Amino acid sequence: MIEEAKPKESEMSKYLLNRVRELEREYLQLSNESSRLKNGYSQRLKWLEDKKRILENEKIQLEREVRRLRSELERLRTIPLIIGTVVDVLQNGKVVVRSSTGPHFIVNVSQFVDKNSLVSGARVAMNQQSFAIVEVLPFEKDPAILAMEIEEKPKMSYKDVGGLAEQIAEIKETVELPLLHPELFEQVGIDPPKGVLLYGPPGTGKTMLAKAVAHETNSVFIKLIGSELVRKYIGEGARLVRELFKLAREKAPSIVFIDEVDAIGAKRLESATSGDREVQRTLMQLLAEMDGFNARGDVRIIAATNRPDIIDPAMLRPGRFDRLIEIPLPNVEGRAEIFRVHTIKMNLSEDISPEALAARTEGATGADIKAICTEAGMFAIREGRGAVTLTDFEKAIIKVIGKFEEVKEEAGVMYT
Repeated sequence: MIEEAKPKESEMSKYLLNRVRELEREYLQLSNESSRLKNGYSQRLKWLEDKKRILENEKIQLEREVRRLRSELERLRTIPLIIGTVVDVLQNGKVVVRSSTGPHFIVNVSQFVDKNSLVSGARVAMNQQSFAIVEVLPFEKDPAILAMEIEEKPKMSYKDVGGLAEQIAEIKETVELPLLHPELFEQVGIDPPKGVLLYGPPGTGKTMLAKAVAHETNSVFIKLIGSELVRKYIGEGARLVRELFKLAREKAPSIVFIDEVDAIGAKRLESATSGDREVQRTLMQLLAEMDGFNARGDVRIIAATNRPDIIDPAMLRPGRFDRLIEIPLPNVEGRAEIFRVHTIKMNLSEDISPEALAARTEGATGADIKAICTEAGMFAIREGRGAVTLTDFEKAIIKVIGKFEEVKEEAGVMYT
């Protein structure tokens, strides 16, 4: 009996051990499942928290956008203001204003408006119902005047201007020296020159010299063509002149360059046409701004013309144009220097000499020489060569100078 009980105990022990192992495996599986669920829950919770933060940020942005739109809507719903011009400021604090519709009003001023800015001629914004001044507006400036200021200076410098060493030295001491070293003139006790007129045949480098001045100086450079001041309606040209010099004084130290000044500064003659009379009104305003009661300050004027013989004498007098600088046709040394300037970047053959080219181009201007260099390069390109030869320059001289001589003969004009 004892022997039969032992096998039963052995089977029971084996069963219990197997059962324990199964329970351990189940426990391990349940533990893994529990860890997996915990990890999944943590990731889900983190995702929900991130989503919550994103939605909160979006909510804040939408609230800001709603406030901005409400503010814009309220601004658009406000009653429009009336533009007026201050005529006089009374002792009791009230202001006489001329409205844009014509009538004059005596109005009150908002406490938020600076009383010192209420001067005669100032533009103001008035409430449409009470006509009270609620804002002082900036002085009106013509967009055409603002566009005349050169923001980016030209790349051309004095070294790019050939054959005008004397003229460069004279314009330096007339324009640059008073702006850079005014103490020298104070020490001597004289007023510096304020205006320069460059005159000479077309193509001799007047505009190029003005570009070099704009590059070299640290002043604000304002450029315009004389014909830009000619306007259709009465008083418009004179207004542009006033605004031009007002801008120059605000930007001082500044340089005003007027190209083709003969378009506006021709001699005043007896004329019956209203257009000529309007040009003369503009000229008189220009003369007053150049040397009138209002101080010009650190504003220098450079003008250029091909016809100095038709300029009004009142403009040529000292005080307006203190220096009259002639830009003549270049001599042989000047032409050689101009050839060196325009051929410095060209790939030339060894037999080319600037002096020899200058000797063959008698009467040529700087513009003609630049055209000759360009045409010589074009001849080399047509023949598929990478270098320019003397033959190319000879052909170019015949082409450019020949046409130039033909035009002079046809027009009957000699620029000498």
